[in-house]
Amino acid sequence: MIKNGRIHRPTQPRMMCRGLRGATTVTENSKEAILAATRELLYTMIQYNDIDPDDVASAYFTTTLEINATYPATAARQLGWYDVALLCGHEMNVPDGLPQCIRVLLHWNTTKSAQDLMHIYLHEAASLRPDKDNVPPIPVEEIEKFMALVPKR
Repeated sequence: MIKNGRIHRPTQPRMMCRGLRGATTVTENSKEAILAATRELLYTMIQYNDIDPDDVASAYFTTTLEINATYPATAARQLGWYDVALLCGHEMNVPDGLPQCIRVLLHWNTTKSAQDLMHIYLHEAASLRPDKDNVPPIPVEEIEKFMALVPKR
C-alpha cells in the first residue's frame, strides 16, 4: 500500500501503551471495604479486557478524600502485581462529586485500539461515565478565537 508517497507493508497490530480507566465505590472507609472493592474492580477490568498483568506498565489509584483507611494499590499487590509501578493519591475535591469513590488509571501495553478498550465503572461509579453524546459542545466563538491565533501559511 502506498501512503503519503511511501510504501507501507501490512504489519501485525502495533503494541501501544493505552490508558484504561475504572472506578467503583465503597459503603464505608474500612481497609476491608477498600481492598475488596478494588480487587473487584481490577478483576473485572482484567476479565473484560483480557489483560495480562505482565503487560501493565503502571497503575494510578485515586480516592475521594474520605477514603483513607488503606492504599487501594495494596489490592493490586494481593492479585500478584509485584512488578507493576503503583501510585495512590486523592481525587480533586469537586463540589457535588461522587463520594466514597476509588478510581484507577492503568497504563497498559496492548495491541488493542483505543475503541476496543472496555473502561469499567461499578456500583455508584457507573454515573461517572456519561454517554459521549452528553459531552457539552465547545462554543463556536471560542473555537474561532483560538483559530485566529494559529499562524496562516
